[in-house]
Amino acid sequence: MDVQATHIHFTTITTDDDIRQVLELQRANLSTEVSADVAQSQGFVTVQHNFDLLKAMNESIPQVIAKDGDSVVGYALVMLPSFQDLIPVLKPMFLMFEYIDYKGKKLVDYQYYVMGQVCVAEGYRGMGVFDGLYQQHRELYRPRFDFVATEIATRNTRSIRAHQRVGFQTIHTFEDETDHWEIVVWDWR
Repeated sequence: MDVQATHIHFTTITTDDDIRQVLELQRANLSTEVSADVAQSQGFVTVQHNFDLLKAMNESIPQVIAKDGDSVVGYALVMLPSFQDLIPVLKPMFLMFEYIDYKGKKLVDYQYYVMGQVCVAEGYRGMGVFDGLYQQHRELYRPRFDFVATEIATRNTRSIRAHQRVGFQTIHTFEDETDHWEIVVWDWR
Protein backbone atom coordinates (compact mmCIF):
# COMPACT_ATOMS: atom_id res chain seq x y z
CA MET A 1 0.00 0.00 0.00
CA ASP A 2 1.47 3.29 -1.11
CA VAL A 3 -0.31 5.72 1.17
CA GLN A 4 1.75 8.88 1.48
CA ALA A 5 -0.30 10.15 4.39
CA THR A 6 0.58 7.72 7.16
CA HIS A 7 -2.16 9.11 9.41
CA ILE A 8 -4.84 7.56 7.17
CA HIS A 9 -6.12 4.18 8.26
CA PHE A 10 -8.38 1.73 6.46
CA THR A 11 -11.20 0.12 8.35
CA THR A 12 -14.93 -0.53 8.08
CA ILE A 13 -18.01 1.43 9.09
CA THR A 14 -18.66 0.89 12.79
CA THR A 15 -20.87 3.82 13.81
CA ASP A 16 -23.86 5.79 12.60
CA ASP A 17 -21.55 8.81 12.40
CA ASP A 18 -19.36 6.91 9.90
CA ILE A 19 -22.49 6.32 7.80
CA ARG A 20 -23.44 10.00 7.94
CA GLN A 21 -19.93 11.04 6.91
CA VAL A 22 -19.97 8.64 3.95
CA LEU A 23 -23.29 10.12 2.84
CA GLU A 24 -21.91 13.68 3.16
CA LEU A 25 -18.85 12.78 1.09
CA GLN A 26 -21.10 11.09 -1.46
CA ARG A 27 -23.39 14.14 -1.74
CA ALA A 28 -20.44 16.45 -2.33
CA ASN A 29 -19.20 14.31 -5.22
CA LEU A 30 -22.43 13.44 -7.04
CA SER A 31 -22.30 14.05 -10.78
CA THR A 32 -25.20 16.49 -10.33
CA GLU A 33 -23.22 18.51 -7.74
CA VAL A 34 -19.81 18.88 -9.39
CA SER A 35 -18.94 21.01 -12.40
CA ALA A 36 -18.15 19.39 -15.75
CA ASP A 37 -14.48 20.37 -15.29
CA VAL A 38 -14.31 18.74 -11.85
CA ALA A 39 -16.14 15.65 -13.13
CA GLN A 40 -13.60 15.34 -15.94
CA SER A 41 -10.47 15.95 -13.90
CA GLN A 42 -11.42 14.53 -10.48
CA GLY A 43 -14.22 12.07 -11.20
CA PHE A 44 -17.70 11.81 -9.71
CA VAL A 45 -20.20 9.38 -8.23
CA THR A 46 -23.58 8.57 -9.74
CA VAL A 47 -25.73 6.82 -7.13
CA GLN A 48 -27.02 8.48 -3.98
CA HIS A 49 -27.73 6.20 -1.02
CA ASN A 50 -29.82 7.01 2.02
CA PHE A 51 -28.99 6.29 5.65
CA ASP A 52 -31.22 3.23 6.02
CA LEU A 53 -29.94 1.59 2.84
CA LEU A 54 -26.28 2.18 3.71
CA LYS A 55 -26.87 0.90 7.25
CA ALA A 56 -28.51 -2.26 5.87
CA MET A 57 -25.65 -2.76 3.40
CA ASN A 58 -23.16 -2.42 6.26
CA GLU A 59 -25.07 -4.87 8.43
CA SER A 60 -24.97 -7.46 5.66
CA ILE A 61 -21.23 -7.01 4.98
CA PRO A 62 -18.88 -4.39 6.46
CA GLN A 63 -18.33 -1.36 4.23
CA VAL A 64 -14.73 -0.21 3.75
CA ILE A 65 -13.72 3.34 4.63
CA ALA A 66 -10.56 5.41 4.97
CA LYS A 67 -10.26 7.68 8.00
CA ASP A 68 -8.00 10.52 8.96
CA GLY A 69 -8.50 10.60 12.72
CA ASP A 70 -12.27 10.54 13.18
CA SER A 71 -13.02 11.89 9.69
CA VAL A 72 -14.08 9.64 6.82
CA VAL A 73 -11.96 10.68 3.82
CA GLY A 74 -12.81 7.85 1.46
CA TYR A 75 -15.08 4.89 1.03
CA ALA A 76 -15.52 1.85 -1.20
CA LEU A 77 -18.95 0.26 -0.84
CA VAL A 78 -19.79 -3.43 -1.20
CA MET A 79 -23.01 -4.00 -3.13
CA LEU A 80 -24.10 -7.60 -2.73
CA PRO A 81 -26.36 -8.97 -5.48
CA SER A 82 -29.11 -9.34 -2.86
CA PHE A 83 -29.38 -5.51 -2.77
CA GLN A 84 -29.85 -5.05 -6.52
CA ASP A 85 -33.56 -4.28 -6.30
CA LEU A 86 -33.00 -1.46 -3.79
CA ILE A 87 -31.08 0.78 -6.21
CA PRO A 88 -33.07 0.83 -9.46
CA VAL A 89 -30.32 2.49 -11.51
CA LEU A 90 -28.06 -0.53 -10.86
CA LYS A 91 -30.65 -3.17 -11.75
CA PRO A 92 -29.78 -3.21 -15.51
CA MET A 93 -26.13 -3.91 -14.68
CA PHE A 94 -27.07 -6.85 -12.46
CA LEU A 95 -29.41 -8.19 -15.16
CA MET A 96 -26.61 -7.89 -17.72
CA PHE A 97 -24.42 -10.09 -15.51
CA GLU A 98 -26.78 -12.98 -16.34
CA TYR A 99 -25.64 -12.78 -20.00
CA ILE A 100 -21.99 -11.73 -19.88
CA ASP A 101 -19.53 -14.59 -20.32
CA TYR A 102 -16.35 -14.43 -18.30
CA LYS A 103 -13.78 -17.20 -18.59
CA GLY A 104 -16.32 -19.80 -19.64
CA LYS A 105 -19.16 -18.96 -17.23
CA LYS A 106 -21.77 -16.27 -16.78
CA LEU A 107 -20.77 -13.59 -14.27
CA VAL A 108 -23.68 -14.55 -12.02
CA ASP A 109 -22.30 -18.09 -11.71
CA TYR A 110 -19.30 -16.84 -9.71
CA GLN A 111 -19.05 -15.74 -6.10
CA TYR A 112 -18.79 -11.98 -6.58
CA TYR A 113 -19.91 -8.62 -5.37
CA VAL A 114 -20.19 -5.25 -7.03
CA MET A 115 -18.16 -2.23 -6.06
CA GLY A 116 -21.18 -0.16 -5.13
CA GLN A 117 -19.21 3.07 -5.26
CA VAL A 118 -15.76 4.39 -4.46
CA CYS A 119 -14.93 7.98 -3.55
CA VAL A 120 -11.99 9.87 -2.08
CA ALA A 121 -12.39 13.32 -0.54
CA GLU A 122 -10.83 16.31 -2.23
CA GLY A 123 -7.50 17.01 -0.58
CA TYR A 124 -6.82 13.27 -0.16
CA ARG A 125 -6.67 12.37 -3.84
CA GLY A 126 -3.35 11.28 -5.25
CA MET A 127 -2.20 10.03 -1.83
CA GLY A 128 -2.87 6.31 -2.34
CA VAL A 129 -6.25 6.31 -0.58
CA PHE A 130 -8.05 4.78 -3.57
CA ASP A 131 -5.52 1.94 -3.80
CA GLY A 132 -5.60 1.46 -0.02
CA LEU A 133 -9.39 1.11 -0.03
CA TYR A 134 -9.16 -1.59 -2.67
CA GLN A 135 -6.32 -3.39 -0.88
CA GLN A 136 -8.51 -3.46 2.23
CA HIS A 137 -11.28 -4.99 0.12
CA ARG A 138 -8.97 -7.66 -1.21
CA GLU A 139 -7.67 -8.47 2.27
CA LEU A 140 -11.17 -8.73 3.76
CA TYR A 141 -13.11 -10.34 0.94
CA ARG A 142 -10.76 -12.44 -1.20
CA PRO A 143 -11.45 -15.56 0.93
CA ARG A 144 -15.21 -15.30 0.18
CA PHE A 145 -15.36 -13.99 -3.40
CA ASP A 146 -13.82 -14.80 -6.78
CA PHE A 147 -13.81 -11.19 -7.86
CA VAL A 148 -15.30 -7.74 -7.52
CA ALA A 149 -17.03 -6.17 -10.54
CA THR A 150 -18.42 -2.75 -11.30
CA GLU A 151 -19.49 -0.47 -14.10
CA ILE A 152 -17.83 2.86 -14.80
CA ALA A 153 -19.08 5.64 -17.05
CA THR A 154 -16.55 5.98 -19.88
CA ARG A 155 -16.54 9.75 -19.39
CA ASN A 156 -15.23 9.17 -15.85
CA THR A 157 -11.69 8.75 -17.18
CA ARG A 158 -10.01 9.27 -13.81
CA SER A 159 -11.99 6.38 -12.33
CA ILE A 160 -11.27 4.10 -15.29
CA ARG A 161 -7.52 4.78 -15.03
CA ALA A 162 -7.53 4.27 -11.25
CA HIS A 163 -9.41 0.97 -11.53
CA GLN A 164 -6.99 -0.26 -14.21
CA ARG A 165 -4.05 0.66 -11.98
CA VAL A 166 -5.46 -1.45 -9.13
CA GLY A 167 -5.94 -4.46 -11.43
CA PHE A 168 -9.42 -4.24 -12.94
CA GLN A 169 -9.89 -5.31 -16.55
CA THR A 170 -12.69 -4.30 -18.90
CA ILE A 171 -14.78 -7.30 -19.92
CA HIS A 172 -17.81 -5.60 -21.52
CA THR A 173 -18.93 -2.19 -22.79
CA PHE A 174 -22.45 -0.94 -23.40
CA GLU A 175 -24.58 2.16 -23.73
CA ASP A 176 -27.88 2.96 -22.08
CA GLU A 177 -30.09 6.03 -21.84
CA THR A 178 -27.83 7.59 -19.20
CA ASP A 179 -24.25 7.00 -20.44
CA HIS A 180 -21.62 4.78 -22.06
CA TRP A 181 -20.29 2.18 -19.62
CA GLU A 182 -17.44 -0.25 -19.07
CA ILE A 183 -17.99 -3.34 -16.93
CA VAL A 184 -14.73 -4.15 -15.18
CA VAL A 185 -13.60 -7.08 -13.02
CA TRP A 186 -10.74 -7.47 -10.54
CA ASP A 187 -10.20 -11.22 -10.51
CA TRP A 188 -8.74 -12.57 -7.25
CA ARG A 189 -8.51 -16.24 -8.21
